[in-house]
Amino acid sequence: MTLIEALAAVRSGSALAEAMEKRAEILRLSEAAHEAVLLPRDPGGLSHGLRAALAARMARHNRNEALASHYDDLVARAGESATAALAQPGTNAEDGRIAEIVRHADRLTIAPREATRGHIEALRSAGVTDADIVRLSELAAFVSYQVRVIAGLKLIGARQ
Repeated sequence: MTLIEALAAVRSGSALAEAMEKRAEILRLSEAAHEAVLLPRDPGGLSHGLRAALAARMARHNRNEALASHYDDLVARAGESATAALAQPGTNAEDGRIAEIVRHADRLTIAPREATRGHIEALRSAGVTDADIVRLSELAAFVSYQVRVIAGLKLIGARQ
């Protein structure tokens, strides 16, 4: 069972489970994307722990505590206790670079249409590389995808 199936509480043998079996390739690709975005071989300037903490925070902004808990587990496995607090919305880092990353992650999660070139320039000014800006955008897009797919599957499952 994939993470999305587990968090959507897809019941074995249900019509939804049968439909999802026909979409197994999509679920497999979603799992691969999870690994690529959260646990890449080369994390660049966004450590595995920071990525997981930001993902947990994004999930919490979207009121998906089960997904946030999954990411909390990744934070714990990464052993980066300094980043664990960032998993909670409303917290921030003292380090200017990390604080700017957190602000941008929140913006991409809560009000993505409000992100501007000026925000990208603020990230650059804080020392965030272009590659890490792309990595952060990928993370926000992926967590948003997960949240929406899980919510949709829960709705479908509840009607069965």
